Amino acid sequence: MLDFRIETFLEVCKSLNFTQAARQLNITQPAVSQHIKWLEECYHIKLFEMHGKKLQLTLAGETLRDSLTTMQHDIVSLKEKVQETEEKKRALKMGLTFTIAEYEAAGSISRYLLQEPTVSMMLSVGNTRELLRELEEGSIDFALVEGNFPGEVYHHELYSRQRYIAVCAASDPLARGTYTIDQLLGKRLVIREAGSGTRNIMERYLEMKGLSVEDFTAKVETGNMGLIKQLVAAGCGITFLYQAAVERELKDGSLCEISLSDMEITHDFTFIWRKNSIFSEDYSRIFTMLKENRDHKMEEQR
Repeated sequence: MLDFRIETFLEVCKSLNFTQAARQLNITQPAVSQHIKWLEECYHIKLFEMHGKKLQLTLAGETLRDSLTTMQHDIVSLKEKVQETEEKKRALKMGLTFTIAEYEAAGSISRYLLQEPTVSMMLSVGNTRELLRELEEGSIDFALVEGNFPGEVYHHELYSRQRYIAVCAASDPLARGTYTIDQLLGKRLVIREAGSGTRNIMERYLEMKGLSVEDFTAKVETGNMGLIKQLVAAGCGITFLYQAAVERELKDGSLCEISLSDMEITHDFTFIWRKNSIFSEDYSRIFTMLKENRDHKMEEQR
């Protein structure tokens, strides 16, 4: 269990407000102030500073927050692992983004489970933003994500590299010829919800071009990849996604890749966990098994 003053510090980090932290912890505001002062004296650093009327973490405070959050997660995981040892059972908590869960990881995970018949798994599926929050809270141990994440906080290993493409209905004139991104702006854009890795990649690319999703004629937003593909196949708009997510539709001809002269994007699917975790060696071993399973599957398909 972490020192109660550390728990106070982490709670203040969440709200950046002493009063809210005191209310959440059911203690007085002076007690919160005393706990923070004790930590500052203990580490000989200043943890917070005021910018105008807003409380902000100092750089030293951010470093301490990240390290203590990892420690907090490890303590929870350690308690669970000790109990698993006693019961001679093992349970893993893994996060997967939607695209990876549906189109990429099932084969490697199934092989892993066959290799480890006594292991239980809790698989949490969400967008990248949601999984990063779950990692911070400690409700999952590690994750396979397609979106961007703070590299200074998370250890990361490359799982696979995927092409990111523009797609339209087979009947759309865009299915033939080569275009630029500006020539697509007259179309309706069918996209994932804000916070998803798939959408984040597109937004970053558009930003580099001085554009945004709002520059398209209209847009449809949904968290369901299957619905996106059906709407695009019906001619309701165009979309941007990973080639792995539309391999079947590209083969059967219901969807076509739009050839773009000014877009050639590949992006990584990445296995991440919190840096400096005491379980890093264990997580690295699991990653290696999953990666080897994926590579073996790809060799079989060739």
